[in-house]
Amino acid sequence: MSGNPELVQLVRRYQEALRPFPGLDLIPSTWLHLTMQGIGFLDELDGGQVAEVERAIRSNLMRTPAPVVVFHRPVVRPEAVYLPASPPEPVAAVRDAVRAVIADVLGPDHVELAPEHAQGYRPHVSVAYSNTTQAAEPIVGALAAVEAEPVTVALDHVGLLEFHRDNRMYEWTCAAQVSIGH
Repeated sequence: MSGNPELVQLVRRYQEALRPFPGLDLIPSTWLHLTMQGIGFLDELDGGQVAEVERAIRSNLMRTPAPVVVFHRPVVRPEAVYLPASPPEPVAAVRDAVRAVIADVLGPDHVELAPEHAQGYRPHVSVAYSNTTQAAEPIVGALAAVEAEPVTVALDHVGLLEFHRDNRMYEWTCAAQVSIGH
């Protein structure tokens, strides 16, 4: 997501409004992402499995339309402040394609999040993670005061990431880009 300057600028505008709140960890543009689907822990998969999953995802996403979504107003939740992707359905279709590959290659037991919970998926880009319990109303008020136009983004790839969350946010050490729709 850091490759989209308009989205990064939108995130920064909201983060400026969030700076006075010490209980929020603002996410640097380097680590902005839209979470799709976990594949598994690398120590539980061998190199051949990882390569086969990547190959199959590349093949499957070539036939999947690239979503175009809009980000505008953030949502405040106990764990994070985030920008929802609208409409969510095209992003969910990409996620479903990835989930199908994982089930085919590694088996259905390797698909994180049971299928009955897949409908609860809310595609979004996080702006800040909460690191303490605090009242939401002041945060909501600060964000509502931000004047910002919606940003339209064509999601033309997914990243296959090797990541950790050691510093209170997701950071990755390896990222393979997989094109969507071509």
